[in-house]
Amino acid sequence: MILSLIATFLVTAVPAFLISVFSVGVIKRSAGALGLLDKPNARKVHTTPIPLGGGIGIWLGVVGTFAIGTVALWIFTRNNELAQAIVPSNLIEHMPGLLTKAFQIWILIAGGSVLALLGLMDDRFSLPWQPRLGIEFAVAAFVVYWQNLQLTAFIAYPGLTGFLSVVWIVMLINSFNMLDNMDALSGGVATIICAMLALMLIINPESTRGQPQLFVAAMLLVLMGALLGFLKHNWPPASIFMGDAGSYFVGYWIAIATLLSTYTGARSETPHAVLAPLCVLAIPLYDMLSVIWIRIREGRSPFQADKRHFSHRLVDMGMTKKQAVVTIYLATITCSLGALLLPRTDMWGALIVLAIVVCMLGLVAVLESLTGTSKTQS
Repeated sequence: MILSLIATFLVTAVPAFLISVFSVGVIKRSAGALGLLDKPNARKVHTTPIPLGGGIGIWLGVVGTFAIGTVALWIFTRNNELAQAIVPSNLIEHMPGLLTKAFQIWILIAGGSVLALLGLMDDRFSLPWQPRLGIEFAVAAFVVYWQNLQLTAFIAYPGLTGFLSVVWIVMLINSFNMLDNMDALSGGVATIICAMLALMLIINPESTRGQPQLFVAAMLLVLMGALLGFLKHNWPPASIFMGDAGSYFVGYWIAIATLLSTYTGARSETPHAVLAPLCVLAIPLYDMLSVIWIRIREGRSPFQADKRHFSHRLVDMGMTKKQAVVTIYLATITCSLGALLLPRTDMWGALIVLAIVVCMLGLVAVLESLTGTSKTQS
């Protein structure tokens, strides 16, 4: 099992990291000529123009790794002697199944590529929110209904499950886009979430067959490697931002991975395990929903960008930007650790896990309320 995990990591995260760290460096040097610069303004926290387009490096890390993997699987499945000489024996049995899923993964990559291109156009030309949101829903609907992706929610109405699946994808696309407002924030949180979701899928076997969900875990590990390559350039002080091209693709890919995952069976003793993605993704969702609520409460459009995000509110409390980012990392890890327990505990244990997540979000909300109090007193 340990050798299998090490091999899975080496063939997923490592090549994605190498492709990403190199390509982001190239894009960084070319961003000015391409017009991909994020210039300072009233709602930005940086004071000098910073290159955009780091998300293209993340996309290349994922696409490049799966391209290499698809070619390698095709070769190994047709040359058993070569496979036995190179591939660990406990992975050989999974290769035919992985190859049959290659067509599906490339359809999913195509959907993510459309969103990455959409984000790149937005980075370059600042597109209105209406066509952006329309394309996001169109891509989400395509992959949900064409690939029959469904939330594990045990809802008796397939039409409702499909609709919720589309909404889930669009929510995560925009949650990571909104979270991308400080150096290493969205990329770091996404890295933590990928690692936690992959670990959960590996240590908690699929309920009907008792096998680790290596295919979906590999998807997440590839994205994690690409994110780490990007963070090499985005760590404070950042020399490049991922931009909408990256945040759209990252949110989409994580959403797709959660839809492909099986957390529990319909007649399982742990039906509460379906809440695991909500726990892992609690912080990005909290940031998105709280920002939308603040904007609506103030009579503004929920799509109007500002400096009222979770991270900004922490800085308003007196934290440095790095402290705010680390605080959000720790909150994400805390919520994610609870999710790891959901498939392994009974209903009472699940209630305790959910209570911990709710208390964490409540603590965040209370701390944030101090910002408004301090401003009133001053």
